[in-house]
Amino acid sequence: MKNDFLQRLLALHYVYPKPLNKLHLLMQDDLQLERWHELSAQQLSYKLSISSASANRLKTAYAESLQIPFKDVYFKHKITPIPYIHPLYPESLLELIDPPAVLYAKGNMGLLENQNQIAIIGSRKASIYSRNAMELIIPPLVKNDFIVVSGLAKGADAMAHQIAIEFGGSTIAVTGSGFLHPYPKENKELHNIIEENHLVVTEYPPYMLPKRWNFPMRNRIISGLSRGIVVTEAQLKSGTLSTIEHALEHGKDIFAVPGNILSPLSEGPHKLIAEGAKPIWSGWQVLEEYSEISVEK
Repeated sequence: MKNDFLQRLLALHYVYPKPLNKLHLLMQDDLQLERWHELSAQQLSYKLSISSASANRLKTAYAESLQIPFKDVYFKHKITPIPYIHPLYPESLLELIDPPAVLYAKGNMGLLENQNQIAIIGSRKASIYSRNAMELIIPPLVKNDFIVVSGLAKGADAMAHQIAIEFGGSTIAVTGSGFLHPYPKENKELHNIIEENHLVVTEYPPYMLPKRWNFPMRNRIISGLSRGIVVTEAQLKSGTLSTIEHALEHGKDIFAVPGNILSPLSEGPHKLIAEGAKPIWSGWQVLEEYSEISVEK
C-alpha cells in the first residue's frame, strides 16, 4: 500500500467519514484519490449529492486534513487504521453493500485473522436471564477458539464481552464512536480492558461523538464480522433486531434463546424462532452448525 495513497484516504475519511460505496463515487475515475479535489464545487456537489456549499467546505477541510501526519498521530494514540485494502481488513466486510472504508482499531489485531467469530447481542435492559444463558453458551465457544463479537453497549453486549473474558476467551467490541469518546461511560473500564487485551474496532475517526444514527451503522459491522448471531433477550422493536436484519441480508446463521413467554424481552427471540432462527440454550448447539470445525468437548 503506497503511503501517499494511505495519507490521502485517511485525510479524506477524517473529513468525510463515509462508507466505501460513498467514497467510490470519488474514485470511479480517480482510483488513487489524486485529483478529486480539483473538481469544481458544482461537480463535487453532483457526484456526492451534497450542496455546493458543503462541497466547498469539504474541499477546504480536505486540504487542511492533508497536512496532518495521520500515521504518526494514530501511532501515538495506539490506534491502527485498517483501510479496505489492508491485509488485515476482513474480507467478509467487503460483501456488505456499504463496507467501512477504514476500520480504526486498538488492541490485538491478530483477532481479525480468526474467521470463527460469533456475535452475541441483546437488550440494553437485559436481565440476569441473559447472563445465565450466556454462561451456558459462551464457554463451549471460547473453548473451541471462537471469538465473541458484540457492540459494547449497556446490558447484553457488556455481559457478552465480560463472560468471554471471564472464561478465558477473546472478544471484539465494535463501537459507534471514535476512540476519543468511548461510549457508554458505564463501560469505560471494560472498554479499556478490551483495548489492552482484546480488540476494539470502529469505522469512525477518533473525534466522532456517539450519535444516535451511528449505532445502526455499527450493527452491520457486527453482523459482517460474524459467522452467526446469538440473541438472548430483545424487545420486538429494538436495535438488536436491526442487527438481525443485516445478518439475514448477509446470509448469516441466526440463533435465539427461548425465554419466559410473559417477558417482553423474550418477544424478540420468540419472533425470530417462529421465523426460522435456531433455538439454543447451549454453546454446543451453535458449534453443531459448524461441522467442519473439530470440536473440543
